[in-house]
Amino acid sequence: MNFDFFILMKSELSLLLIIFLLLFLKIWDGIKNPITLLHLTNVLLLINFLFGFILNSHGELFNGMFSTNSSLALEKNILNFGVLIISLQSFDWLKTHKHLLEYYVLLLSTLLGMFYMISSGNFLMFYLGLELASIPLAALVNFDLEKRKSSEAAMKMILSSAFASGVMLFGISILYGTTGSLTFSEMPGLITGRTLQLAALIFIFSGFAFKLSAVPFHFWTADVYEGAPVSVTSFLSVISKAAMVFVFISILMPLFVGNLHLFYIILLVTIVLTILIGNLFAIRQSNIKRFLAFSSIAQVGYVLLGLSAGNSMGVSASIYFLIVYLFSNLAAFGVISLVSVHSGKENIDDYKGFYKTNPVLSWAITIALFSLAGIPPTAGFFGKLFLVTAGASKGNFALIAFAALNMVVSLYYYLRIVKAIFVDVNEDPIPKLKGSLSLNLGLLLCFIGIVITGFTSGLYQYIAQAFNF
Repeated sequence: MNFDFFILMKSELSLLLIIFLLLFLKIWDGIKNPITLLHLTNVLLLINFLFGFILNSHGELFNGMFSTNSSLALEKNILNFGVLIISLQSFDWLKTHKHLLEYYVLLLSTLLGMFYMISSGNFLMFYLGLELASIPLAALVNFDLEKRKSSEAAMKMILSSAFASGVMLFGISILYGTTGSLTFSEMPGLITGRTLQLAALIFIFSGFAFKLSAVPFHFWTADVYEGAPVSVTSFLSVISKAAMVFVFISILMPLFVGNLHLFYIILLVTIVLTILIGNLFAIRQSNIKRFLAFSSIAQVGYVLLGLSAGNSMGVSASIYFLIVYLFSNLAAFGVISLVSVHSGKENIDDYKGFYKTNPVLSWAITIALFSLAGIPPTAGFFGKLFLVTAGASKGNFALIAFAALNMVVSLYYYLRIVKAIFVDVNEDPIPKLKGSLSLNLGLLLCFIGIVITGFTSGLYQYIAQAFNF
């Protein structure tokens, strides 16, 4: 019996097995205790993450439509780890939710679609993965069924996503019409720089920019982040963004190999607008989820700055920063989730005097914000340093100066929250909160990640070796 299929698709098959098991538990209805179900699911996600480190192989399936290698396996496992942390941090919210198993089925179906995108060998597989990742995610945004904002957010997301998918599909159809192929490995040799082909690449890039929340395709982001449950917002902010960056690296960058100047000009304009708009709009936000939405938009600008180098240094710096961003953002969302579940408060002003009642949680979110701002010695400082260094390899020092100045601007709005927590006085502060063991474990993993990735060089060196092309 040929086991190549099972080895090459082990990550996808592992997720499918968990999804079917959860569906069986839902139909069987034999386990009534939601806490037992949550612990069981978290154990399955942990096993799935650990399984991602073994039996990794290189090869193709379905006539090149699906491919995998060690670097793609690493990307998938980064997403697996992020989903595990989100699951741990969702414990307090989900233990009282009547649609617990449906949440995980939708979440893992979205993750499965992202895995197919990452391993896609042609545009057909990529688009199928894209739709599989998008439709369940819109349902997750609407998971707070009793809240009108959640329904509105889901509607905005599904309409915006459909429009972006249509634009991308239009670009793919033009590219197919001018090259006669949908296979990624054949594309670079078939793209000759004709006007129609360049227009197609711009359409495809626009679809990616929407999924990344890059300006000017960012309008859906803040409303969806605010309306979605906190755990879904953290998934959108971290896992969805990281998956699209991984696909951007493996699909879009090779397509632009023959048109590097055009690629750089497009990225240059997108980077400037994304960083500037993200920072300016973050300053004026009062809702903390909307604030982190615009913060994530600005962070995408820095990731694109690293990718604009168009070399292995830029790719390594971007992957490293995404791991740092995963730990930092999920740490912040872990605290926000706990506050939201137990008090229902989501405005920045609600955090005034938070340190007096919750000193440990105050330091947790502060360290996360310091890392997002790039303040040394947190891992975020080194992440942004590597991105700026990679971007500087193109010699555009005006762009580097612009990015550095905007880092200073970002200090203002990150420290604004720290000021509210430690300095501002509130006569009715958020009461003392006690999170579950799972949520605290998720926060601890994020804190360890922020510290270790900042003080050790092994992770960056490992990434640099894995993505050396």
